[in-house]
Amino acid sequence: MDWVTGEDVATTERAAAEFIATRLREAIAARGRAMLAVSGGRTPWNMFGRLADCALEWNAVHLFQVDERIVPADDDARNWKHLLATPLAARIPPAQRHPMPVEVDDPELAATRYATTLAAACGDPPVLDVVHLGIGDDGHTASLFAGDPLLDEAARDVGVSLPREGIRRITLTRPALDRARHVVWFALGAARQRAVARLFAADRSIPAGRVARERATCFTDPAAAP
Repeated sequence: MDWVTGEDVATTERAAAEFIATRLREAIAARGRAMLAVSGGRTPWNMFGRLADCALEWNAVHLFQVDERIVPADDDARNWKHLLATPLAARIPPAQRHPMPVEVDDPELAATRYATTLAAACGDPPVLDVVHLGIGDDGHTASLFAGDPLLDEAARDVGVSLPREGIRRITLTRPALDRARHVVWFALGAARQRAVARLFAADRSIPAGRVARERATCFTDPAAAP
């Protein structure tokens, strides 16, 4: 795993955005289109804005979700609601934005449908060009939490988590994450420092430490650096 620590938050955001843009350009040059999956949370919003400012053939980019809470579309906990408000989503044609179908009554069916969407766009098995991941202060990533059997899923690319704070989530599983051509970790702030240090140490006792490291790059500001 490669590590990049910016001088400050803005520098870190720019570095991550430029790195992702470069990988997307490479994908477009090689295969005619690029497949990007992004995680939820507030931390990457400004970075997504900087990414949207990068010169890129945006009409060739497809946007996927790493995870989503199973809540109504207008709920403030819904990642897609906030993502649609970013300049990044505005850059990508609506037909190439792929939200997780959490409105489906059966979460397992929703997960299966999203796996089908991934395979149709990214091959079978699907290979994403860039997967953006965050890390929680407890070491979780995507919606893969310690103690959830989904963390050990080896066959399915999309699964449904156990309830967390009363909410279940749909998430890409480790096989889908590990297959990606590039994984981009992005963490800011002192609250993430301990978890980032454990990721740096390849601590497999946290979910983030279980994600393949060979094609991963981690971007942090000084406060989050290990």
